[in-house]
Amino acid sequence: MKKSDILESVMKEFRALAAIPRPSGHERAVSDYLLAHLREMGLEVVQDERNNIIADLAAAPGRENAPRVILQGHMDMVCVAAPGVAYDPLHDAIRLVEEGDVLHAEGTSLGADDGIGVAIILHILRHVKENGPVRAIFTVDEERGMTGAIHLAEKYLKDAQYLINCDSENLDELCVGSAGGVDLTFSRTMKFVAAAKGKAWQIAVEGLKGGHSGEEIGEGRANALRLLSLALAGLQEAGVDFSLASLTGGKAKNAIASEAEAVVVTEATEEALREALRQEEEKFRRTYSVTEPSLKLSLAEAPHTEKTFAPEDAANLLRILRLFHTGVYQMSAVTPGMVETSANLGVVRMEGADIDIDFYPRSSVEGKLFEFCRMAKDLAELTGFALHIGTIAPSWDEDRNNPLAKLIAEVFEQRMGKPMKVETIHAGLECGWFYRKNPQMKFVSVGVTTHDIHSPKESLELPTVAPLVEILSQTLKKLAEQ
Repeated sequence: MKKSDILESVMKEFRALAAIPRPSGHERAVSDYLLAHLREMGLEVVQDERNNIIADLAAAPGRENAPRVILQGHMDMVCVAAPGVAYDPLHDAIRLVEEGDVLHAEGTSLGADDGIGVAIILHILRHVKENGPVRAIFTVDEERGMTGAIHLAEKYLKDAQYLINCDSENLDELCVGSAGGVDLTFSRTMKFVAAAKGKAWQIAVEGLKGGHSGEEIGEGRANALRLLSLALAGLQEAGVDFSLASLTGGKAKNAIASEAEAVVVTEATEEALREALRQEEEKFRRTYSVTEPSLKLSLAEAPHTEKTFAPEDAANLLRILRLFHTGVYQMSAVTPGMVETSANLGVVRMEGADIDIDFYPRSSVEGKLFEFCRMAKDLAELTGFALHIGTIAPSWDEDRNNPLAKLIAEVFEQRMGKPMKVETIHAGLECGWFYRKNPQMKFVSVGVTTHDIHSPKESLELPTVAPLVEILSQTLKKLAEQ
C-alpha cells in the first residue's frame, strides 16, 4: 500500500474510536465496538469479564508453525479539557483537527494515547500478509489502574513468544523497560464552620503546561496544586488572614496538574490580595521562568459562601499539599540522564464535605515505591487523612538484548536509514504485568510520535504513522520466517 493509503486506513480506524467516549473505567461501549468490528473482519474474538478484547488472526498458509506474536494496546484514554471548554468525557466525542502534518483535538486531549496504537493494530490485522499467528489484545483501564492487564487471564499470554506493545510516544525510540508505580489516595471528611465576615474570592493557578507525569516529569514543569498551596501560605505570611472554603484541581493522577483553584473568605482589601498574589507570582516566575512562561495567579470575586473549613482542617489540607514531593525524586544510577523515581500530585477532588487527593509515585526500583508507601502513612497520620494504598504496578526490567528488540531495530534502520534509539522509559507500561504472567516472553514497546499526552495540547505527527505500520508488518513477516 502507498503511505497515503496506509495513513487514511489507520485514520479511519482512529476516527471511529474518537467518536466513542472512553475514559478509564467506562470502556464498555468501545469494547463492544471492537468486539463487533473484529468479528466483522473474520477474527476469532473474546470479550472477557473486564471488557478486555482478545482477537486471534490465523497464520498465512504455510506459516502455521511460526511463533505467535501479540500486538497490544489499551482502549481507554485520559480525558482532559482546556479551561473554558465544555466537555463531558462520558458523552462527548473527541473533535479531531488536522493541521498540515499534525493532528490534535479541539480543546481536549486527543486520545492518541493509546487510540492510535489500537487503530494501527486494527489496520495491520486487516492488511498484514505472510504472517504467523497474531493475537491482538486491547486492555481497559490502563491509565487509571491497569486493571485490564492485571486481570487478563494468563492463558492469553502463555502460548505466545513475543509481545509488541504499541503505547510508546516516539517513532525512533524502542522501549525495552519501564517504571512501576503505586496509587496513593488520601481522603478526609472536612469539618465546616460558619463563614467569618468578609468577601469570597477565587484564587487560581493558570497557564501551566501540565503533561504526562512520567514522560515529562523531568522537564521541570510546575504543579498547579503545589503552587496554589504555596501561594496561600504566602498570603498568610504577608498578613492576609483568610478562611478556606474549597480547593480543587488537576485532571488525572498521571497528569501533571496544570490548573487549580481555591475559594477563600477574607476581610482583606482587593488591593492587599492582589499585591500579595503578585509577589507570589513573581517568585514562581523566577523559579519557572524557562519551563512555565505562561504561569499566572488570578483573582476573581466568588459567590458568597455560608461556610468555610474548620481552621485545623484547612491547615492540615494545605500542610499535606505542601509536604508532598512533586517532580523528580532521584535520577538513575544505572542509566545516565534517566529519571529513576518521581512522584506526582495529580488531583484534589471535593464532593460535599469529602475531599480526596491522588498522589502517584513512579520508580524503576520497587523498593523506592515501598518507601513512598511508608512516607504516605506518616503523612496521613500527621495530617488526619485516611490513606488507601493501591496495588504496586511492577516495573518492566530493561532487556536490550532480546531478539525481538534487535529485529525491530534492524527493520527500523533499513526502513528509516538511521539507528533506532533503545531506551527504558520513566512511565508505566502494561508490559510489567504481562512479564509477571509470562517471564519467558520477549517484549518491546513502540509507537508513533506524539506530544503533550494527557493534556489538551496533545498532538500526533501524522507522517510517523505509515512508517510504524510498515516496520511492524515487516517484523511480523520476518518473525514468521524464523
